Amino acid sequence: MQREEFIQQLWLDYIHQHPDIGGLRLWPVDAPIEYLALLTLNHGEYAMDSLLPMLALLGYRRVHRHAMADRGLLVSLLAPPDNGAWLLLTELQLGTLSRHPRDTLKTLVSTHAAPTAQRVENLLCHGRPWPMPDWSTYQTLYLANPLAGWLAVMGPRLHHVGFDCAQLGSDIEILDQKMNQAGLNGHSNRHQGVFPVSPLLDFRFYPTRSRRMAFAQGDEHRIELGGLALVQKQVSANQERTSELLLPHHTRCEMS
Repeated sequence: MQREEFIQQLWLDYIHQHPDIGGLRLWPVDAPIEYLALLTLNHGEYAMDSLLPMLALLGYRRVHRHAMADRGLLVSLLAPPDNGAWLLLTELQLGTLSRHPRDTLKTLVSTHAAPTAQRVENLLCHGRPWPMPDWSTYQTLYLANPLAGWLAVMGPRLHHVGFDCAQLGSDIEILDQKMNQAGLNGHSNRHQGVFPVSPLLDFRFYPTRSRRMAFAQGDEHRIELGGLALVQKQVSANQERTSELLLPHHTRCEMS
């Protein structure tokens, strides 16, 4: 698989899960995406250490690694070989969950057949590979860590995309008004979404409309499944890509 095909599959899966994003016409449909936030967990073939070599074959290079103990996350910032979208590969650390939800999630993840081919598109583009949990299990995992509940329902995949307002040719305040008019209400709290965002950027996270999901016992419940982010540099003279400034500097750790 070529990198362009991989990005296209991620995008198609994303807008299938978030039709309200697919229907937005606030900027050109071919507007560049600044970053793609992928969420996975440190278990088996879905662990970051297994995914990084496959992403490297697509041309991605790890630039920084970040640790966020309060969220139980490790994040690798991956640069593309061109001016395309950066990847933020985010890994939930199961060891940060208490024993019961940790064992519950590990058991759920383990109840599926291994992929027929160890390829990154099989692991990140094709949705949840294990059975849908029941509502009680989801609630247990969500209370332990909202991202654990999200992974149980969605599987390792794209959580949200980020657009740089400078590349969209408009100020974040103007775009925020347009997003609100389109029915998506943003949060300026930079701890929304998956990871906290650096104070060097103006930031809005827009949760998509909740979707009704059928759980294992047939009951249906509405839950939030991700969203879209807008980011804008506060220091226009900085020459780094916006993605390089996205995560707080104090979370950066040395790469071995």
